[in-house]
Amino acid sequence: RYSPSLRDLTMASAGVFAAVGAAVAGIEYLRRSSRSAAAGAGAGAGAGSSDGGAPRRKVVMVTGGRGLVGMGIQTWLEKHPEQRGDEKWVFLSSKDGDLRDAKATRALFKRVRPTHVIHLAAFVGGLFNNLAHNVEFYRYNTLMNDNVMECCREFKVDKLVSCLSTCIFPDKTTYPIDETMLHDGPPHHSNQGYAFAKRMIDTLNRCYKDQYGCNFTSVVPCNVYGKHDNFNVVKGHVIPGLVHKCYLAKQNNEDFVIWGSGAPLRQFIYNEDLGELIVWIMRNYNSVEPVILSVGAEEECSIKDVAMGVAEAMKFQGRVVHDLTKADGQFKKTASNKRLRQLLPDYKFTPIKEGLREVAEWFE
Repeated sequence: RYSPSLRDLTMASAGVFAAVGAAVAGIEYLRRSSRSAAAGAGAGAGAGSSDGGAPRRKVVMVTGGRGLVGMGIQTWLEKHPEQRGDEKWVFLSSKDGDLRDAKATRALFKRVRPTHVIHLAAFVGGLFNNLAHNVEFYRYNTLMNDNVMECCREFKVDKLVSCLSTCIFPDKTTYPIDETMLHDGPPHHSNQGYAFAKRMIDTLNRCYKDQYGCNFTSVVPCNVYGKHDNFNVVKGHVIPGLVHKCYLAKQNNEDFVIWGSGAPLRQFIYNEDLGELIVWIMRNYNSVEPVILSVGAEEECSIKDVAMGVAEAMKFQGRVVHDLTKADGQFKKTASNKRLRQLLPDYKFTPIKEGLREVAEWFE
């Protein structure tokens, strides 16, 4: 008959103690997990819910709310107050916190407790600014996007709508481009830092949906213009840069100089139109698939035509000349708005001639 040795008894005792220790550790882990889950649920519920499980009031936090697109949303809401309902809108600027910093971003979410987030904040600029600072365009945008998206998950935000751009699509492609072609090839080298940072929003939207069930999506505007833009001649986008240069040429009785040949083609959307469309997407669209927000391909126009439109809007009577020592950038990036038209077939965009007139009058 088997008789256990002292070694056997020692090993058996060690096994029992190990099993008990593992069980205790498991119980403690479950307790910690339960507390963490409760804390996370409390953080999410704090976004507007009241005791008793009442429906949360919609609190819409807009990052980059003082920029061109954010001001487009604000202006549209001010013109249509009946559209706000009981929504609370919070428009943030860089003065409210540095979204590149995780702690600062979390502090903003803790203070505002948003149920919905429209993420517009970005490090942006025109062609020549991108060419000079591709590293910063990649790093700063990646940090902001990562912090905002993770806080949306952590604070259980109901909906996140992020803003991309048609300039992030592949340089070598067929036209018109559509939402399915976003990752089909490298972007134009002039803005590759910005483009790859923005593309990753679409990738993370899908990852957060698959892993956590988050309702994250994105919109892809064509070139945006309007009041409240950055009219810096060097760092601004094409239309505000042209408006400012035309203004200076008019004031100083000089030539109106267009950088490059003026041949590249672009689609332009007025910022108030874009603001209205983004609000509609936030309220009504619940797919992870991005939506291009753009005028139709038939409304594409050359930079030269835009410059002449600016000169007309500003009543400039002098010479319009080209500085061919400046680069043209990507020749075209015609976008299809078929998906948008399927959602809103009757939407009417502000004609560019009318938009340029409003911008010129506001700037002068």
